[in-house]
Amino acid sequence: MEMLEEEEVLISQLKRKLENEDLNPEEKISLLIDALNKVLSSAAVQTDSRALTRVKSQLYHSGVLSHCAGVLSLSPSRLRGNWTSAARLAHLTSSSCVGAEPGSRSKDFHRLFLPSVMDVLLSLASQLMRRAEGSSLFRKVLDSIGWLLSAHTHLTAQVLSSVQYEQIQMCDDVTISLLCIQMWIQTCAVNRDFLSHLSDESVLLLLNEAVGQLALSSDSAVGGASIKLMLLMASQLGLRLQALLVNFKGLDSLLEKDWTGRGFDQEVDQLISIIQRDKAVSSQSEVSTERVRAACVIQAAWRSFQTRRRVKSLNRAVSTLQKRYRARRRRLQEQKEAQQWEEQLRYQVCVRRQQARRRFHQKQRELLLLLPPDQVRPYLQECERRAAVVIQSVYRGFRERRRYNDSLRDALRESQRQQRAARTLQRAGRRLIEKRRAAKAPPLNPLWIGQEGLTDSRRAELQQQVEEYISVHRSTRVSAEECASLHEEVQLLLQAELQKGERWRREEQRVEALLACAHTQLEVLRDAPPLSVVTVKQAESFLSPSASIAARARDAHNATLQANRLPWWRTLGEMHTGEKASPAHLQELEAVFGGLFIGGSAVVRGGTEVDGLKV
Repeated sequence: MEMLEEEEVLISQLKRKLENEDLNPEEKISLLIDALNKVLSSAAVQTDSRALTRVKSQLYHSGVLSHCAGVLSLSPSRLRGNWTSAARLAHLTSSSCVGAEPGSRSKDFHRLFLPSVMDVLLSLASQLMRRAEGSSLFRKVLDSIGWLLSAHTHLTAQVLSSVQYEQIQMCDDVTISLLCIQMWIQTCAVNRDFLSHLSDESVLLLLNEAVGQLALSSDSAVGGASIKLMLLMASQLGLRLQALLVNFKGLDSLLEKDWTGRGFDQEVDQLISIIQRDKAVSSQSEVSTERVRAACVIQAAWRSFQTRRRVKSLNRAVSTLQKRYRARRRRLQEQKEAQQWEEQLRYQVCVRRQQARRRFHQKQRELLLLLPPDQVRPYLQECERRAAVVIQSVYRGFRERRRYNDSLRDALRESQRQQRAARTLQRAGRRLIEKRRAAKAPPLNPLWIGQEGLTDSRRAELQQQVEEYISVHRSTRVSAEECASLHEEVQLLLQAELQKGERWRREEQRVEALLACAHTQLEVLRDAPPLSVVTVKQAESFLSPSASIAARARDAHNATLQANRLPWWRTLGEMHTGEKASPAHLQELEAVFGGLFIGGSAVVRGGTEVDGLKV
């Protein structure tokens, strides 16, 4: 814990020193190298395995690694030829980036900071490549790049497509080419999953570099390293590499012609066998591709034939469609013209009425001018009297019509009351008749006692016949135990039938109770007072205790209110589409309710008539 606090103090002191603007690039580089060496060495010797990761993360969060990238990105003139220190700082920066945990700044670390560090390292490598004394330093920088790539594989596409790496690839020095190939071999060897995480485009670029070295270079070390890299790619990628090797035609002949007898024939033969196997697979894929292409041609020909036949049959459909469209357009035009004619007629009627009214008033004024002055006032009084008579006659007619409607409503209410009284009498009479019938009916004997009308002599005769049949058709296979079990089984079946009859009787009683409840609720609804005089207590008595029934009644009430609010023209279609109850349906209702008054008529079969009803 104390060592961790010392490292935090060292990092904070280093940050304060780097913020000093008086330091030149050489002093900054030496300061960074000494501080990073001290911090990383002290963290590496600790027993805690997480100490080094925490130190690297703190270096990133404090901005020390950003200072390192900024110093390495300086121009060669400002570095003043201090390439050894720059290479050491690049190695320390790459080591600090590997294993750091950015935490909440993970997106910035992987998308912004690491690509900038990789650009700085590639730029430093390209500058060291041009210097004769920088071979060992170039190797050190490439090792830093490979170490960073093995931990962060998403930087591979940036490296392969960067301008600095293309300049390194175009170098004619054999050592530079060998170091590049060895960097990729070392990276693949350190991280076994390095190639599997790359995209096909990045793998193709890397494969293109290896094949390019085989085609352009004649050095055995470069050729052996390239072949080793391709074999390593084949072992890690497998079928993915087979699909990419199709792009390099003639590679097997190049290997057999130029690289046989160079001291690594076994590797060359192994690579040639892989390429030829890929060729066999590619030839099979070409055959399958030809079959697919032929199937596509056949399908295209068949579809074109179907399309031509469909186009030939489209003429009839097009003519029918045009005919219907023109008929619809003609109908719409006629409707539009009829509407315009109706509106014009209505306007002419209004204009003519207004003109007639004006002519009448003009004529009335002219007549008033012709009258003597002493007769004008009596004439106006007579006109007012006639207008009052018309108004009074209209009002009296309205009042009489309202009285007539009220009397009809009272008569209808009285007739309904009489109908309810008749239904009550009918119900009471039916119940009385049913009770009398039930009292007169003889009691039913149980099934096990015997049938009605069976005398003792007949019972003795039947018993004798049964015994004679048993004596004639005696069975030796049936034992007494089997007879006892059969008797018990029959008794159980008989008891089950009796229980079933008991359940049926209970079901009939439940149905009768439900019908009685429905009749009672219908009577309560018919005896309900009008809404204008109903009280809250009376309204609450009609509420149902069942939530489903209450919800259904509320929906029906809302639907009725919405239907009553509709304008008159919306209900024209419903007035003619209403269905009436058929006689068969009325007979079913009569059978269920027992002569209940249905649909304005009493459905009964006999009795006396009470106010238009039969009892």
